Amino acid sequence: MAATIKDVAKLAGTSAATVSKVMNGSYSISRETVERVEQAMKELNYHPNMRARNFARQSGRNVIFVTSLGKDAGFLNPHMFEIMSGLEAALSEKEYALGIKSLSAKEACTYVKHVIDTKLADGLVIHASVISRELDEMVEEYKIPHIVIGMPDFPNHFCWIDIDNCLAGEMAAKYLLECGYQSLAFIGGREEDKISMHRLNGVLSVLNEHDVLIPKAYVQQGDSVCDSGYAMMKEVLLQKEQPDAIICANNYIAYGCVNALHDNNIEIPKQMGVITFDEYPFSRILKPMLSVVNIDVYDMGFQTGKYILMKIKKPNLHVQSYITLPSLIVRDSTKRKEEPPLYLY
Repeated sequence: MAATIKDVAKLAGTSAATVSKVMNGSYSISRETVERVEQAMKELNYHPNMRARNFARQSGRNVIFVTSLGKDAGFLNPHMFEIMSGLEAALSEKEYALGIKSLSAKEACTYVKHVIDTKLADGLVIHASVISRELDEMVEEYKIPHIVIGMPDFPNHFCWIDIDNCLAGEMAAKYLLECGYQSLAFIGGREEDKISMHRLNGVLSVLNEHDVLIPKAYVQQGDSVCDSGYAMMKEVLLQKEQPDAIICANNYIAYGCVNALHDNNIEIPKQMGVITFDEYPFSRILKPMLSVVNIDVYDMGFQTGKYILMKIKKPNLHVQSYITLPSLIVRDSTKRKEEPPLYLY
């Protein structure tokens, strides 16, 4: 016969109520008592009924990640899965389960209302790709425990966390200038691609600070795909004077950029330096391997998990901040020149 909580209490020399408090992580129980109870549970091979515990807590210990996936999501957006891995790791530390729901922004309000009405989850992590003003109003009205991944691009009440992509752009530009590169170009996504635009703004702010002019033709915008990266790089190469370093807004654009340089017999980094953002999916498989300003999206997911648990525990907590600082990884696609320009000193 399976052991009961009373059996554990008897072996540990305490009450069933105390055993229950130990299992629920109560801070009022001494360390010595906790150790006795845990040892008794181990000896009796006792496993608490999680469903009963959650019912008593009025909690399913479940968080749902609401996002938009779809076919080929693993290839088109590998960062999403790194975020989910970090999120799951943080939640599992506190015995919370992670559920995933893929839908569009139009469907999000109906689904979130269903989750709240049915108590399907204790909290929601919502990707910025599926938010709307209507969802913002609902979250505010019903005081739904939530964290949005990605800063909303409209005035809102959301709790959100994001990566400072403007800072990432600044880091890329500063590094290239410190290496001695004097003429920089940027190829990235269209204006609606907020991540690319924030990175471009960071680049331009550093160039303006150091009085480095960037010709209009050196800033190319297109789709965030390999073919577009190739076409944008070709457009830059058509200019009478060419830059000595290229900043690519993401790995897909960088892949096309590197292929265009190879096809035009331009050596990297001897004739032109290349830097991009993020590790995935191509920076380490291209030749030469690319220098990157990297974003640890696993850590971003882990931090999101910690924040949503805090929000569940403290509903009045309001979070709107950047987390997970970018870091520079120098590889073979850039090199330092012997005499950096004087304007950096």
